[in-house]
Amino acid sequence: MCAVKTKSERVAKVTKAIAQARGTADVSLAGSPRSGAGSDLMPAELDDHARDGIRLSFLIHDVSRMRRSAYDHYMKPLGITRAQWWVLAHLSRHDGMMQTQLADVLEVGKASLGDVIESLEGGGWVSRRPDPTDKRAKRVYLSKSAQGLIKRMTQLEVEFNERVLADLSPDEQATLFKLLLKVKQSISRISSN
Repeated sequence: MCAVKTKSERVAKVTKAIAQARGTADVSLAGSPRSGAGSDLMPAELDDHARDGIRLSFLIHDVSRMRRSAYDHYMKPLGITRAQWWVLAHLSRHDGMMQTQLADVLEVGKASLGDVIESLEGGGWVSRRPDPTDKRAKRVYLSKSAQGLIKRMTQLEVEFNERVLADLSPDEQATLFKLLLKVKQSISRISSN
């Protein structure tokens, strides 16, 4: 089988794959000429490839939003919020980070993170200690009691992912991973410009 060489051949291949996917997933976009009502919302000058790109972007966004919501529901029995488990999960990989660095990495405001850490501290999950070289800075450490919670969070994460990805073969999962990683790298390049 020969590789797809021209842009139009690549576009046709992607369009065909998305058209096939439409049979199993709702990737329609309101206002698309293909969707019937409201077709004036999508600019007429967009070609099929551009429309499919928009549909794909909406689908990625919807999947991410739905996954977050379902994951919150799945973690609810542990009695922690999304913000709390996000901090705990990150600290499980980078324990002892400075609070300001943690805010930057998690892309949240320092005051918001301070509130989350305060609630985690009140629950006995983390402690803040002064940085040895800069007494004004605080480092955040997991408590021993947090280890059991993180272990349970990890078990639930594995169960959740097995359920979410159950309809994908291992090869499909690997392909999806590679493709989403490429999209992430492209977005990262755009963000750094």
